[in-house]
Amino acid sequence: MAQARARIRLESDDKENLNFVISQIKAMTKVLNMKVKGPIPLPTKKLTITTRRTPCGDGSETYERWQKRISRRIIEVIGDNKSLRQLLRIKVPDNVYVKIILV
Repeated sequence: MAQARARIRLESDDKENLNFVISQIKAMTKVLNMKVKGPIPLPTKKLTITTRRTPCGDGSETYERWQKRISRRIIEVIGDNKSLRQLLRIKVPDNVYVKIILV
């Protein structure tokens, strides 16, 4: 069979769910005898918002800072088309974004 290469990009604001999906992918590739490269950690994306505490503007100038961190990983999987289709059937939590690119 012809070998296909898939690059799987995972993003989430919850590291536990992200690591859970990565462990599922690694376990499935081990069962299907596929080659795996990764997970390769990418820089964490930090989204920050600074707001004023008092909406009316009276009083002291105090601010609140909110931050959301998005963790990202890349896994490269090499295998045949049949095993890649089985790999796509894993359960993914709602807050994990998965993007698959066939290379």
